[in-house]
Amino acid sequence: MTTTLLKVTGLKVAYGGIQAVKGVDFEVREGELVSLIGANGAGKTTTLKAITGVQPVAAGEIEYLGQAIRGRGAWDLVKQGLVMVPEGRGVFARMTIVENLQMGAYTRTDTSELDADIDKVFAIFPRLKERAKQLAGTMSGGEQQMLAMGRALMARPKVLLLDEPSMGLSPIMVDKIFEVVNDIHQRGTTVMLVEQNASRALALANRGYVMDSGEVTMSGDAKALLNDPKVRAAYLGE
Repeated sequence: MTTTLLKVTGLKVAYGGIQAVKGVDFEVREGELVSLIGANGAGKTTTLKAITGVQPVAAGEIEYLGQAIRGRGAWDLVKQGLVMVPEGRGVFARMTIVENLQMGAYTRTDTSELDADIDKVFAIFPRLKERAKQLAGTMSGGEQQMLAMGRALMARPKVLLLDEPSMGLSPIMVDKIFEVVNDIHQRGTTVMLVEQNASRALALANRGYVMDSGEVTMSGDAKALLNDPKVRAAYLGE
């Protein structure tokens, strides 16, 4: 039986009087790549923020590693291995690539292993190695996305949450980012991928959830969802 690492039950999030998330249920099991797809404004990012302690929760339960984490701070959750790469990347613009990666390991105490982990990140992202001493703010959007993902890996995540990693990137860089997401998953990291690019996200995933207007409307095997006429009509323009 595969272990469930992250389980969300009846999650509700409100902004003022507006219900942004309306009772969402889903789970992520060890070793999976799970995609959460949906149009802009469906509530995907709000759901991730609620899970990681950035956004207050109105109702529902969030369990991580079998323990209730609702209300726990993002700092504490990162130390436990629940790590998010936010939409918009959020790199430290005036720090170098290496300094950004070191910041990703800020909560770790095993400092003797940091250089080896930076080398592992450079193996996944050779472009970052080439620019190791460059200021992050001078990099392209795609390179900053790679850096944000590499920085998150420095925290040694048990579950890596990716929020819209392909947003705003060129088609060539989108290909590269999805290739890297697959690589990270194949190396053993459990991934939850939130994406508007439904076809690419479902093609990579083991399972998928479809979110619309704050609710999960469909779920199941990712390849089955990719071939479902309703999904194709709504999200793939067919």
